[in-house]
Amino acid sequence: MEKSTGSELATFAGGCFWCMVKPFDEQPGIEKVVSGYTGGKTENPTYEEVCSGHTGHTEAVQITFNPNIFPYERLLDIFWMQIDPTDTGGQFYDRGESYRTAIFYHSEEQKQLAEQSKKELENSGRFSRPIVVPIEQASIFYPAEEYHQHFYRKDPERYEAYQLGSGRKHFIKMHWGNSNG
Repeated sequence: MEKSTGSELATFAGGCFWCMVKPFDEQPGIEKVVSGYTGGKTENPTYEEVCSGHTGHTEAVQITFNPNIFPYERLLDIFWMQIDPTDTGGQFYDRGESYRTAIFYHSEEQKQLAEQSKKELENSGRFSRPIVVPIEQASIFYPAEEYHQHFYRKDPERYEAYQLGSGRKHFIKMHWGNSNG
């Protein structure tokens, strides 16, 4: 993990990266949330290339955080509350490999905490189907184009319409009792 100023990285894929920034953003101890692409074979892919399905990348967010203020376990809790962890084909209306879910760990400790968190969710009975989110070692992360960064701030009306129209907001409310972003 990167520990230059006591900060660490966390990387999560939860479908459309637009919807994965706001829940983490502006929390105490969260230094930066970047939308981007990870896990593929093309260097510096564009949004269009990733959407084509030919690069192997997944839309993800990379979070720089201070674990002394905002522990990794809390990041995992927020992550689970943003996704349908039983869906292997994408998230909500967004289908395909680039919209899959995953936890990308940056250390053995993160891997263990993610596995424990996944097991706890599985055992909670909150979902009737198995929790299928893979836990994979982090690889190169490419920031997305600037117009994708903090989209919820740049175009709040379109962001809200997407949250509603995709079914994400309803799913979160139904399973967690709030709208989380």
